[in-house]
Amino acid sequence: GEVGVLPGRAPLIGRLGTGELRINKGGTTQRFFVDGGFVQVRDDAVSVLTSRAMPESEIKPEAARSALAAATEALAKAKGGEAQEAQLAAQEKARAQLRIAGHRKA
Repeated sequence: GEVGVLPGRAPLIGRLGTGELRINKGGTTQRFFVDGGFVQVRDDAVSVLTSRAMPESEIKPEAARSALAAATEALAKAKGGEAQEAQLAAQEKARAQLRIAGHRKA
């Protein structure tokens, strides 16, 4: 899901999934790929704790496409269980990076 935070919002603590973090401020939008973590909203401040936050400018679409292809191939060979879950997670990460990189201005 998605959550927008406006001034005066009630306090919130939540868990982040893998995907896009957008920061809209002063008419500009910054995009980041995050690989899970936590978010806290308190007193009109937003804190994000994640092990990985990659700015849109650092995402390499070709590397993400290669990672997606490798995960798709490995998933086809996976016998289920943890191996399959790991490849599905790898696909999700690569797809998220490609979506974020797709917003870049040419």
